[in-house]
Amino acid sequence: MVTIKMISERCGLSIAAVSKALNGQPGISVEKAEQVRQVAREMGYYPNAAARTLKTNRSHNIGVLFQDQLFHRLFSVILEAARCQAERYGYDVTFLSNSISDLHMSYYEHAKYRQCDGVIIVQGDFSSPSLQRLAESEIPVVSIDHIYNGRTAVVNDNAGSMEQVVRYLHDEMGHCKIAFIHGEDGDVTRQRLAGFYRGCLACGIEVPDDYVLPALYARPEASGLATRKLLTLRERPTCILYPDDMAYLGGLSELERQGLSVPDDMSCFGYDGIYLADVLRPQLTTYRQDAERMGREAADQLISAIEQPKIYLPQTIRVTGTIQPGATVKKWGGEKKSRRFA
Repeated sequence: MVTIKMISERCGLSIAAVSKALNGQPGISVEKAEQVRQVAREMGYYPNAAARTLKTNRSHNIGVLFQDQLFHRLFSVILEAARCQAERYGYDVTFLSNSISDLHMSYYEHAKYRQCDGVIIVQGDFSSPSLQRLAESEIPVVSIDHIYNGRTAVVNDNAGSMEQVVRYLHDEMGHCKIAFIHGEDGDVTRQRLAGFYRGCLACGIEVPDDYVLPALYARPEASGLATRKLLTLRERPTCILYPDDMAYLGGLSELERQGLSVPDDMSCFGYDGIYLADVLRPQLTTYRQDAERMGREAADQLISAIEQPKIYLPQTIRVTGTIQPGATVKKWGGEKKSRRFA
């Protein structure tokens, strides 16, 4: 069995220096640490997890809480980016739930049971008592798209992105009748609604109440029903914003069912920028979230909180994305002037 002492002899370094390199600790240069790790790989060294836990008082295990929607491409990208980043620092990732076989544990209890050094809350019911208990515990926590008091959060620029989308549709594409089908109530939806109305106000666009309808995230059938309501209006919108790219499929199906085409009869705009948006024909115009960066930032922040508890300060990191032009928004010349708020 290869030991740290054997690696230190091969590298000509002290055992302490090799230990720091293998455990990602300060006190050794980045270049030298990588050389040590390369030698360790070549020699077939595998750290003893139990021994490392005893020495560092850490399990090097991060919990990931993902309540549902694992099928959603956006969350899977965030999760994969977080996992890869965690592994770079020598951490494993464990999924947490509130039910293990016949044992019914809270998220906090499951995190303790799995000896998690910290937890990334990727998706879930953020207001549930079980999640609140975890967020208020001694365990380091980083959340995605939700802000807990005294905790680090990595959030998409939900309000700013919607304002940007409205300005793009109005200033560059000429639309003044813009409808918004949004997701279920929550922090993300409220921020996006605020951004939508802010953007419309800045562009001088009047928004009828029946242009803003609720649906569900990643549920095409709900957006399809909302689209049907919009199409019954005496004065239809010229462009519909959907909660996400998946939800757009429901709207597309309803438009096609009524003999309408995208974008000739109705312009459509998605959200998230998942792979689906690229392969649809016509290609979906959407807002692409920087999911990779969100995942990396979450892992970086959590590991900093775990390894530097005396100096780490919680913060809110706002990640911006970009508009991804496609072929589902048609330039509109039907109205030369924006309608003003009453």
